[in-house]
Amino acid sequence: MILGQYKTKPVEAENWDCKQKAVLTAVVIATLWFFSIIVKNTTRPDMDSNTTPTPHQLLAVIRMQTKIAKMGLDLAGVMSLVTEQTLTVIGALGAVVELAEGDDMVYRAVAGAAHNLLGVRLPRSHSLSGLCMTANMAVLSEDCEVDDRVNRDVCRRIGVRSLVTAPLIHQDIPVGALKVYANVPYAFSDADVTLLSLMAETIAAAMYRSAKFGEDALFRQATLDALTGLANRALFFDRFYYSISRARRERSGFGVLILDMDGLKPINDQFGHRAGDAALKEIGRRLSLELRQSDTVARLGGDEFGLILSPMDRREDLILVVRRIVERCNQYFSFEGRILPLRVSIGEALYPDDGEEIEPLLEVAEHKMHLLKRQYHSFH
Repeated sequence: MILGQYKTKPVEAENWDCKQKAVLTAVVIATLWFFSIIVKNTTRPDMDSNTTPTPHQLLAVIRMQTKIAKMGLDLAGVMSLVTEQTLTVIGALGAVVELAEGDDMVYRAVAGAAHNLLGVRLPRSHSLSGLCMTANMAVLSEDCEVDDRVNRDVCRRIGVRSLVTAPLIHQDIPVGALKVYANVPYAFSDADVTLLSLMAETIAAAMYRSAKFGEDALFRQATLDALTGLANRALFFDRFYYSISRARRERSGFGVLILDMDGLKPINDQFGHRAGDAALKEIGRRLSLELRQSDTVARLGGDEFGLILSPMDRREDLILVVRRIVERCNQYFSFEGRILPLRVSIGEALYPDDGEEIEPLLEVAEHKMHLLKRQYHSFH
């Protein structure tokens, strides 16, 4: 028998088996851990049927644990997943993960009606989230209009009438809160309070796995994109709010770029997702080479990137930066001996000419970007 007839397992297949085993092990450990948390929180003497989540809700959270186990050390992704799942499982209008940074609580993951609040900073003092961190326990406000513990002005501005918030504990220290809210009073039950505490435990466990070396490491894991190492969507919007505040104060301008890769799907389809990931990382590297220290580049998700160029007062200067980025990013790159094409479409907006708030600035930049993409695809 010739050597070629032996059925040997490729190295890539062996690596895939190892990954599958690692994921399966993580899922088993996560499920056992979460089951122990359920037992601890639902079999206390003071618990009754009104304070215990339903079996359907508990199973939904266990399924979420399986998804989290597959995400590895992507803390930002875990926080986004938990807010989305919390919204559905509890039936809230909005869900938020807040991290304590100095005297502020910063919205680092949002879902539902809170989708446009990413990066918002609120004073930690005189807030229910700050209170739940101090008390180290979940806190319920049945009606914010008559609850002196909440920041009533902020609640009215956002449209919050009732809310529940549970602390996120990292290395025995409260570092943030998981919050859900509704626009009507008495929207949440004691069972919802228990369930939110369970959901907060899942984020806390991810925090422990992702960042075992204190709050600085935790901040990096929560605000950086796991694949490219760039700022993530949460940090991008945080910098966006800051740029608007500083521009107003200094009467200056700044530029916003929205960049989308063209042709990432064909790369994934033809050469596999490792090639696609390499392309994303290469675009991130090239973008970083064009930025000043005061600028921000972030991966917003998928094949979309965002840049904040501050300060930037003249549109002519902004267009020059766009041209330099396009020239650099539209060059080929090498992946495992193959030469692959890269191309990007970029839309730009200038503060304050194109808008003085986040939404209009993003709309202008995204509209220009999509227009360029349509023009490109109409000729290819």
